[in-house]
Amino acid sequence: MNETITLQAGQYLTFKLEGEVFALGIDQVREVLEFDRVTKVPQTPDMMRGVINLRGSVVPVIDLKLKFGMGETQKTVNTCVVIVELELDGENTLIGALADSVQEVIDLEDEHVEPPPKIGTRLNTELIRGMGKRDEEFIIILEIEKVFTLDELEILQNAAEIS
Repeated sequence: MNETITLQAGQYLTFKLEGEVFALGIDQVREVLEFDRVTKVPQTPDMMRGVINLRGSVVPVIDLKLKFGMGETQKTVNTCVVIVELELDGENTLIGALADSVQEVIDLEDEHVEPPPKIGTRLNTELIRGMGKRDEEFIIILEIEKVFTLDELEILQNAAEIS
């Protein structure tokens, strides 16, 4: 087993986007919130649905489905905002990621994680840390730091500071 795959094992928060199961490392997830409403910020990218107030902090909310070219997330009773923590310019930055629904926290062992596929996925494979397997289902494990470009993160951070 190579070292890259060994690093994939661990706990993940699973969530759904357009019927597909995605996951983020639990160490990057701060919390999960019910999706209520966001305040739209003018002249921001379409994928940025707006900002929310999280205990006094302004947090940008990103529609992952829009980012991935899967359409816009529609608000339902299951729609959630997953608050993730990223490092940007040496500072921890919070970003909210919209999900159709949050599933559960799971443990994935080395033998249940494979490298990202070379072809055949709707995502740029650089965004994928690995492919988890659970029962007969694939779980796309995201590399959240690579989901957004540095320019996008700076736009998000600036929008949060303006609000």
